[in-house]
Amino acid sequence: MVIAAGMGALLEGAIHQSSKNIAEFICYLGIAVLASRLRVILPGVTGTMSVNFLFILVAVAELSYSEAMTLGAISMLAQSLYPARPTAIQLAFNVCAGALSTAAAYLVYHNPLAHHYIESRPLILCLAATTYFIVNAGSIAAVISFSEGKPLGQILVDCYFWSFPYYLVGAGIAGAIGWFNREFNWETSLLFVPAIYLIYRSYRLYLGKLEDEKRHVEEIADLHLRTIEALALAIEAKDQTTHDHLQRVRIYAIEVAKELGMTGTDLEALHAASLLHDIGKLAVPEHIIAKPGRLTPEEFEKMKIHTIVGAEILERVRFPYPVVPIVRAHHEKWDGSGYPYGLKGAEIPIGARILSAVDFLDALASDRQYRRAMPLDEVMKRLVAESGKSFDPKVVEVLKNRYRTLENLALAQAGKVSNSTIPSQLKMTQGQVPAAGYENAAVLDAPGREATFLSSIAAARQEAQSLFELSQDLGASLSLGETLSVFSVKLKPMVPYDAIAIYVLRDEVLMPEYVNGDNYRLFSSLRIPLGDGLSGWVAQNKKPIVNGNPSVEPGYLNDPDKFSTLRSALAVPLEGVSGITGVLALYRGERDAFTSDHLRLLLAVSGKMALAIENALKYQQAESSATTDYLTGLPNARSLFLQLDRELARCKRDKESLTLMVCDMNGFKKINDRFGHLEGNRVLRLFAQALKDSCREYDYVARMGGDEFVVIAPGLGPDAAAKKVELIRPLARQAGFDVCGEEILSLSVGVAVSPDDGNDAEQLLTQADRRMYVEKQKAPTQKDQRLHTRMKCRLTIELHPQGGAVPIFGNVIDISLGGCYVETSAILNPGSVLKLVFSIDDGSLTTEGTVARIHPGSGVAVQFKEMSRESREKMYRILEFVQSKTTLYNDRYMQNLFKR
Repeated sequence: MVIAAGMGALLEGAIHQSSKNIAEFICYLGIAVLASRLRVILPGVTGTMSVNFLFILVAVAELSYSEAMTLGAISMLAQSLYPARPTAIQLAFNVCAGALSTAAAYLVYHNPLAHHYIESRPLILCLAATTYFIVNAGSIAAVISFSEGKPLGQILVDCYFWSFPYYLVGAGIAGAIGWFNREFNWETSLLFVPAIYLIYRSYRLYLGKLEDEKRHVEEIADLHLRTIEALALAIEAKDQTTHDHLQRVRIYAIEVAKELGMTGTDLEALHAASLLHDIGKLAVPEHIIAKPGRLTPEEFEKMKIHTIVGAEILERVRFPYPVVPIVRAHHEKWDGSGYPYGLKGAEIPIGARILSAVDFLDALASDRQYRRAMPLDEVMKRLVAESGKSFDPKVVEVLKNRYRTLENLALAQAGKVSNSTIPSQLKMTQGQVPAAGYENAAVLDAPGREATFLSSIAAARQEAQSLFELSQDLGASLSLGETLSVFSVKLKPMVPYDAIAIYVLRDEVLMPEYVNGDNYRLFSSLRIPLGDGLSGWVAQNKKPIVNGNPSVEPGYLNDPDKFSTLRSALAVPLEGVSGITGVLALYRGERDAFTSDHLRLLLAVSGKMALAIENALKYQQAESSATTDYLTGLPNARSLFLQLDRELARCKRDKESLTLMVCDMNGFKKINDRFGHLEGNRVLRLFAQALKDSCREYDYVARMGGDEFVVIAPGLGPDAAAKKVELIRPLARQAGFDVCGEEILSLSVGVAVSPDDGNDAEQLLTQADRRMYVEKQKAPTQKDQRLHTRMKCRLTIELHPQGGAVPIFGNVIDISLGGCYVETSAILNPGSVLKLVFSIDDGSLTTEGTVARIHPGSGVAVQFKEMSRESREKMYRILEFVQSKTTLYNDRYMQNLFKR
């Protein structure tokens, strides 16, 4: 619209050309073009202002319409082309806006009506200058507002209205030039050029001073905020809070506040409060802040004081904006159930309402000591659920609409801040140890191990917290293996290592009780006499060694074919109440890898570690007397698991197979019911003895519990295992016959082989147990027993109702030869006929059944049709398929779980 109006004004001047004095016009035009280069940058926006408006006003007063339009357009063109090169649309807008302003001023100055009411020419010229200012500034401010997204009124007030007096002064100068022209001649106007340049210089110096003052204020404000942020980081580092966390809270809070219309000091207050809102946690004990779980009521009451303490701390700062009310109220809730004062609704400061919601979102979306971060979408659902209860609905609505954009903005800002590093050059030199030769090292933190100031602050708290947790864990279990395993896991973040060996002193020899990491087999095979090697020297002299040589351990590298990458060792004695219990040794691949801090940490926990080992050894001795089944004299389940773990480890080292057989008596309950439990006990004892006598000397026979027995047969191959099963089946039948005089008992046996079916005890027992239950399905049924034995499983199948076009998907969780139970949300009528498809790859794995009962929204029980011999064999294949798939998915789930 501006361009169109400007082009019309220029066209009007081109059509009605006239000139009073061509020399005067050319002189004014030249001066206006030169003056167009005398301009200043407007503060705060992308715009400039030139001195040429003086000569445009002179042209309006002294020249014809066409001359005034020509001078205004050419001078605006010169102003726009230097020094930058604008686009065509920008150039056209600038020229047309100048032409439109010049035309409006000309029409006002030469309007007969204005001369009728105002007789003074200077006043009319001031009115024309005002018109020029309004049209020119208004059109340019409107475009700047549109392009930069700033309010039009704010641009006019901040960047143009203050220059309006200069237009009035320019009108006065233009009037003076006109008077000289009328009283003398137009050449006298050249005397005003120095005065105009003086005005330009004063104008530019004034704006430069304003810009310097503005820059100074911005620098002070930035310094203030950086100081606040650095203080907040130093405080929050005690709680393992990262710079990214503070950036996220700050960005979310500020953007939400802008969306809700907050400006000025309120916005600055929220900015500072978003960084310092948790400063009061300095008064909360660290074990409460870092507690990995729900706080007790007493601990929560202590945590509540951080809002009051934080407000009292910040009151001493005397911020020029209201930070304290926000910090004090940032845990108040919309419904009045918050703390410390129970404010509700609009009683809570708007900044505190924003900070409360943002802090909630960030807390759930961030990793904490006691849980993993939740997905942002899930966090947002929880936030929306609390709208109107804990949080202001308006704040929640803004977050709901913009949380993805705000998260992207926070992530973009996260990588822009780098922390300076603090070199750590702590040096500790230890003297010679007579007749030892192992301890002659300078402990120096290696280059590259510098830490940021934030990590240094956080490390101080983390060290105390880690030592506290480690001390608690060491006393939490009496199992030696579990204690040492937990200790090694907790120790690694504090003292990094490539291999760890914990030796226990037995009969003047250090035995590796726990080994993990590189060279596992080498360390596991060591037997170190007291006083020999690195660890033996530490145990005998009760002194630590830092950065020793691992290869001096007796037997570590006796074989010339063996090679180790480990180059440094840190060993400390474990001294308990009764003396040296053992040695803790850590190994690394780099030379001089351990520092004085590492030694200090190990010495801090060594005493507690020694006591834990002593207690575990005593418990181990007492436990060994409780590993036998009282009824059969066989090892019990506890002993079975220990032996199975040992055998698996041995077979793994020797690369041998191991066969596990799980045996279960069919019909044993009938013996107890008919003949009594004493006779049942006799049957168990007879079978246990017969089973043990039928096995090899090194086979391990144990009673799992009830009527279940387990045989561990190392080195037994699949064929030999099948023969062994056929050998032990009659033993159960014979034991039942000997006691009851009837052939009541039979035996179901499940076989699993390591490593084909698994590498640990749980996997093997699970596999063998499933196969045993599959075999139970094939066993002849008894009238007083359940018709078909059930098997627990989990497999997704297709259900095809009779006459239905669309299949239904469900999960089989329970199956036998007689039927199954399927979890599904579909509603099926009892008695309806279904076709069940167990595999889409194998079309033969299908069967038919009827809906026996339903649980709406939960699942259905399906009874299979009566089976012929052929269909029964088909059902056996289905059962084996379901069992194998369930085992596969369970194993995959466990592997993924361990990887976490």
